[in-house]
Amino acid sequence: MAERGGNRSWAGTWPPRAAVPAGGFAQGGFAAWPSLIAKLQGWARAEAGAGRLLPWIPVAFGAGIALYFTADREPVAWATAGTAAVSCAAAFLLRRRKAFAAAALIAAMAAGFATATLKAARVAHGVLARPVYAASLKGFVETREKRERTDRFVLRLVEMDSPRLQAKLQRARLSVKKGTAPAVGSFVELKARLLPPLPPLQPGSYDFGRDMYFAGIGASGFVMGGIRTLDPPFDGGRALRYAAFMQGLRDAIDARIRTVLDGDRRAIATALLTGRRDAISAPVNDAMFISGLGHVLSISGYHMAVVAGVVFFAVRALLALVPVLTVTFPIKKWSAVAALLAAAFYLLLSGAEVATQRSFFMTAVVLIAIMVDRRAVTFRTLAVAAMVVLLIAPEALVHPSFQMSFAATLGLVALVQAGMPALFASPDHSATARAALWGGREVAMLALASLIAGLATMPYAAFHFHRVTPYGVIANLAAMPVISALVMPAGLLGMVAMPFGLDGLFWRIVGFGIDWMISVALWVAALPGAVGRVAAFGTGPLIAGSAGIILLGLLRTPLRWSGAGAIGVAMLWALVTPPPDILISADGHNVAVRGGDGRLHLMRSAKDAFLLKGWLAADADPRPSADPSLGDGVSCDEAGCVTQLAGGALVALALRPEAFDDDCRRAVVIATARQAPSGCHALVIDQAALQKQGATALWRTRRGFVMDALRPNGVDRPWARASGDANEAEPGYPRRPAPARAMDATPAEADVQADE
Repeated sequence: MAERGGNRSWAGTWPPRAAVPAGGFAQGGFAAWPSLIAKLQGWARAEAGAGRLLPWIPVAFGAGIALYFTADREPVAWATAGTAAVSCAAAFLLRRRKAFAAAALIAAMAAGFATATLKAARVAHGVLARPVYAASLKGFVETREKRERTDRFVLRLVEMDSPRLQAKLQRARLSVKKGTAPAVGSFVELKARLLPPLPPLQPGSYDFGRDMYFAGIGASGFVMGGIRTLDPPFDGGRALRYAAFMQGLRDAIDARIRTVLDGDRRAIATALLTGRRDAISAPVNDAMFISGLGHVLSISGYHMAVVAGVVFFAVRALLALVPVLTVTFPIKKWSAVAALLAAAFYLLLSGAEVATQRSFFMTAVVLIAIMVDRRAVTFRTLAVAAMVVLLIAPEALVHPSFQMSFAATLGLVALVQAGMPALFASPDHSATARAALWGGREVAMLALASLIAGLATMPYAAFHFHRVTPYGVIANLAAMPVISALVMPAGLLGMVAMPFGLDGLFWRIVGFGIDWMISVALWVAALPGAVGRVAAFGTGPLIAGSAGIILLGLLRTPLRWSGAGAIGVAMLWALVTPPPDILISADGHNVAVRGGDGRLHLMRSAKDAFLLKGWLAADADPRPSADPSLGDGVSCDEAGCVTQLAGGALVALALRPEAFDDDCRRAVVIATARQAPSGCHALVIDQAALQKQGATALWRTRRGFVMDALRPNGVDRPWARASGDANEAEPGYPRRPAPARAMDATPAEADVQADE
């Protein structure tokens, strides 16, 4: 504290010295453990030291966003914004007091909640509630994807014509026959069958509809008949022209790669350079994820670091060839600028997905730190990157890409700052130094980094994908050096050489490295126990595990081992979580019942392979969706189906009204897509209940059944409207006569893929 001319000024870091109590904790109740209390005091003071608060701000900000997504109804935007403003003002006023840390974290949490609320209000649009079987559409093509069996594009709607459609949609995502997707930026006219966004397959599973809502997409479906390209009635805007330019650039790169490579080699090369990864065949894609190499297919921190690193060292090496530049100018900073520009171009080329954005911001902060002569790889760097991503896209918090990428990066930063210095701090005559002469240090660093990243992402892979990768370290040790030293540099050189027509050699080198990676993935995926299946365990264990990872990563004193305790609790919690005894789909056409053998048995009136695949994965069941054993113990006739729970009680799927007489007397649970009669003694999940609450899971207890629904009573969010609110009252688009048919783009029924 200093005084100048009667005006007071203050400079320092949080917390102020007065914030630390001189006497520490009251010793009265802990007189038997004075040394333990003293140690805890010292550790707590160290954790509250200068510079320790900043990494916790994005944690609190993210907690506020998570709280937003748990709300039953949509919060009021002005109320959340006002609360955040008041909280931030209070934190500012308390900046010199002991309560500053708590006030800052509360303000960050309120700001996160308000940011998510305002983002949802900003992107608000209509969402289709019920299928529309024939809609005439006109609009601009914004994006296009090539998939394994079909293509897919997003249509920004200008006109819609359907007698049954009252909702005003902004965008629809449509599938077409392979090779018939229109060009990005074109204005088209077509007919389509529209479907509501795909809801979670069961309570607690991933919400695809929420992703589509924040992307501005209100419906999915597929094209019926031909697609006509028309002259646009008005200009589509700069954003559309930019999207068309970048799509053309991606197509050009893919076309040049296609002249040299084919099949999965071409698809993976395109995925690494442009981010388009939907054309990879299912066997290779599955092998990549089972082996732990799936992260290579999604542009993330690794890819961004390789691109920036290759450009940085290449430019620095070229500039170093000129002695006058080396002596006179800061070529290291020049190289960082070049690397930042290359990383920005890579971000735009790859489509700027969430993982890529996080990676770019992280890389940008590191490179800017080099430019201003600051330490690059720190928790502050990670905190800044996290805040930028969450401010731009708060919905990213609940996406597996964000969770896995930040968990892995947190582990690696903690390893760099804490683990690696301790591991390699021995003197030159040690065994570590001798091993380093033969590359042992690099191998150990790669193995340790792969292990840490794999362990950090394991809870999220288990939660979202219901599997873990036991042999991930082996696969990464075998494949990643080739990808880092051969595939990515050759790919960058190939793009540089494209304008000169000299890129063929580089694509062949890329293909050689990809062949090696595919071989490693297939070999590791075929090892015994390579598929580590994990049953669904709910969000509670995931939150506990996330808290443990954060504590282990951010704390620096022995208090960090409280994170290991939290992870242990999360593991035990996940293991004791009971699986549901009955699963009922949202449309009432599929019912899975756990029998006496502990496995699910299926009653269904309609085939839904995607739904069944998700149910089996969440149950850690290795059977394919077409396995005949799924029907064991199920008896069906024209009126419906019945099967037994463990213990012999009957569960029924009623297909016709006459089935209720018998089922109401014999069954304990009846599922039906019809309206059930009154007076039935069984627990009935009928049409009205399904429309109101969606997919349902039931657990049998001594007192009856415990039910968990997708939309419990009172839950109403913009992407999952409560029953009765689904039909927006907004007027539709101007009606137009049906267009003439052009080349048929309707995909075959067997090729229509689930809207993942």
